[in-house]
Amino acid sequence: MGGVKNGEITVSVTKEEVVTAVLPLQEHWLPLSNLDLLLPPVDVGVFFCYKNPAAATGGDGDGSMSFGSMVESLKKALARALVSFYVFAGEVVLNSAGEPELLCNNSGVDFVEAFANMELQSLNLYNPDDTVEGKLVPQKKRGILAVQATSLKCGGLVVSCTFDHRIADAYSANMFLVSWAKTAQPTEPRIIHTAPPCKPCFRCSLLSPRRPGSIHPSLNDMYVPMSMLSPRKELETTSEPDHLISRIYYVTVEELGHMQSLANSNPINGAKRTKLESFCAFLWKMVAASAMGKRVNVKMGIVVDGRKRLSNGDKDKEALMGSYFGNVLSIPFGGKLVEELLEKPLSWVAGEVHQFLETAVAEEHFLGLIDWVEAHRPVPGLAKIYSHGSEDGPAFVVSSGLRFPESEVDFGWGKPVFASYHFPWGGDAGYVMPMPSPAGNGDWVVYMHLLKVQVEMIESKAGHVFKPLTWDYLKY
Repeated sequence: MGGVKNGEITVSVTKEEVVTAVLPLQEHWLPLSNLDLLLPPVDVGVFFCYKNPAAATGGDGDGSMSFGSMVESLKKALARALVSFYVFAGEVVLNSAGEPELLCNNSGVDFVEAFANMELQSLNLYNPDDTVEGKLVPQKKRGILAVQATSLKCGGLVVSCTFDHRIADAYSANMFLVSWAKTAQPTEPRIIHTAPPCKPCFRCSLLSPRRPGSIHPSLNDMYVPMSMLSPRKELETTSEPDHLISRIYYVTVEELGHMQSLANSNPINGAKRTKLESFCAFLWKMVAASAMGKRVNVKMGIVVDGRKRLSNGDKDKEALMGSYFGNVLSIPFGGKLVEELLEKPLSWVAGEVHQFLETAVAEEHFLGLIDWVEAHRPVPGLAKIYSHGSEDGPAFVVSSGLRFPESEVDFGWGKPVFASYHFPWGGDAGYVMPMPSPAGNGDWVVYMHLLKVQVEMIESKAGHVFKPLTWDYLKY
């Protein structure tokens, strides 16, 4: 079959098939929750890199861990995992009101097998635009989930997924990935499991609007009906100096500690800033530096998961929300003038981060957001941070992946040597996701999708903080 070539890297597709749930499923409709309806039709990728299993396990190369056998294990486990995570085998269809709904019909997951003519250690992790995008992470053609397993010259393997963000947030995807991996692992005595260890909850009634609703005015500052947006301009071509690019860095635990120390150098009311708040404040200043000399606002949003907020101490609801599958997200943001972000100390900027985050850490915020969506249906809404173009000043979003369960995605041939989300989502706003380093030493791995001028500024002013991710760092 055909291949995709980029420089010296060629990825050839060797087989394509559809994997369906191993048990029959009664076809049914599943409405999206109000919080799902806030997501535009955008896909998210994630990939996992595994070394040659014979080298990883000390195998004798007898073929028991060949690419073919690993792929069969992946497919069989996927078919079993889809029994519980059946939404991933369905389709998104518009209803009579023009809103997306889930048709749970077990139409299946596209599963691609491929071969890449490269060694794992030649994969340029620092620049995933060259080696990952469109090659190792599949382009979803239909349905909700696509999977790709790519064999490498060294016997290594890359397993990747692309999923529809309207159906799942990262928390939900992580649940599925861990469950799929556990289902694939051999058991003693050998029992064929028909359902994965984790049982997801699809009760979108947990996110039902109130009657009557109650909407705080601040929500109108954070979200906007799409009917009020002007037509979106096409993105500039990649030859322009300000196009969005993806990079992966690592930040040492020492640098993170230094950021947090500076952010806490002048605490207000004794409040301590978290590592994430300190990191976001530092990044906010760096992005502002790339717009130096312009009198514009630099906007930064931070993704907040509402599962614990909506539990509000209720143990039963906490258990349900802990396994809830879907989107339970809000994106509060702040905007400050370039000169203000550059002149003020990191402690002040971190205080501003803390202040706008405070609006979204209470149960009432998420209940109000559910009511806000209900009040505007069927017109879809969008987080305002995503609707700001470059003319209005730079904008970017930070989404914490610090609970990314990389080490738990072991399909039976060892833990991944590296994994990352991959989200070049195609909008005007940037996207940054910090994740725990596979080194397990407190360092962070940071996926960035920012404007080229912003990346260049970050590398020139903070190259000692954001270091290009290499296989030497991963000690591979």
